[in-house]
Amino acid sequence: MTADDTMAGRLARIQQRIREACERAGRPSGSVTLLPVSKTFGEDAIREAMALGLTRFGENKTQEIRQKAEALAGLGLQWVLIGHLQTNKAKDAARDTSEVQSLDRVELADALHRRLQNAGRTLDVLVQVKTSSEPSKYGMALEEVGPFLRRIAADYPTLRVQGLMTLAVNSPNADEVRACFRALRELRDGLAKENIPGVSLDRLSMGMSGDFELAIEEGSTEVRIGSAIFGARSYPDPQ
Repeated sequence: MTADDTMAGRLARIQQRIREACERAGRPSGSVTLLPVSKTFGEDAIREAMALGLTRFGENKTQEIRQKAEALAGLGLQWVLIGHLQTNKAKDAARDTSEVQSLDRVELADALHRRLQNAGRTLDVLVQVKTSSEPSKYGMALEEVGPFLRRIAADYPTLRVQGLMTLAVNSPNADEVRACFRALRELRDGLAKENIPGVSLDRLSMGMSGDFELAIEEGSTEVRIGSAIFGARSYPDPQ
């Protein structure tokens, strides 16, 4: 195995590509955060990532977060849920995650709020927005986001909205992909003018291994990178 085939080599290349995308967009490189997505990879891979300075990891399922949190307890890791969250898993998310990036409906907000109240804690959340027409993608419709944010601010003080998240269309057409990212940024820019009390819209989580450079050029503040850091998964990634 050459140095380029190691996790350290892959991480360095991703970090360089992030810097270059920021430069093309006229943005400082520090304006984009990297969220390594460790779903399906075991604790050995996470320990290797930790040795490279990574301590915050994205996961798709609460069950997998629970298993890894128990195996790696006491190491100061943060677990971020980026996958669709079923309402009946709200208790697990409220207990084990530092952030949920897939808040997409009132029923889920209510379930999380009740669990968080019982636990005496708050939780950072991003609202997931559907910016493509693909049936497989989750998220709120663009026109629903404003009323939803106002509802969260009024009724769910345990949920600390930090921004918005989206998944772009799975397409080789860069213009179609860009359109998804641009739609989220424009939505954020419009809503930010309302200054909804208790709601921050500073963060835009958009862009994954195959499209993160386009996302950065369109305003992403956080990219979710899995296989480009950890290597190929044993099955195709549906996201």
